[in-house]
Amino acid sequence: MKKSSPNDAESSEQPARLIDARIEALGDWRGETLARIRALIKQAIPDVVEEWKWRGVPVWYRDGMICTGESYKNAVKMTFAKGARLADPTGLFNASLDGNTRRAIDFHEGDAIDEKALQALLRAAVALNSSSGG
Repeated sequence: MKKSSPNDAESSEQPARLIDARIEALGDWRGETLARIRALIKQAIPDVVEEWKWRGVPVWYRDGMICTGESYKNAVKMTFAKGARLADPTGLFNASLDGNTRRAIDFHEGDAIDEKALQALLRAAVALNSSSGG
């Protein structure tokens, strides 16, 4: 059995600190939107794992990748790794619609977030990951 060390706890907290720092650094509607999306993810999937990938992209996992949270000048983009395989009855997906695998939601300044629909989509992504082995 691997013995845990203080560095293990520190490394598991590092992505969360980096995401906190990104939200703070954005300092505008994009930071607020990313923070709200993150909170909704954590509410919908309490045991979600946060990671920091590709030089600055928050990524959320549970039994495989769920989604990313990218920030751009005019949008915050949530890209669902297996979005093309998810039912989207409320029409949240509005970007990357032509791909065979991913689907995304672009949030722009002033956009309202359909929290109930987004959390249902997140739970569906986890269910898909669990059923397909990641």
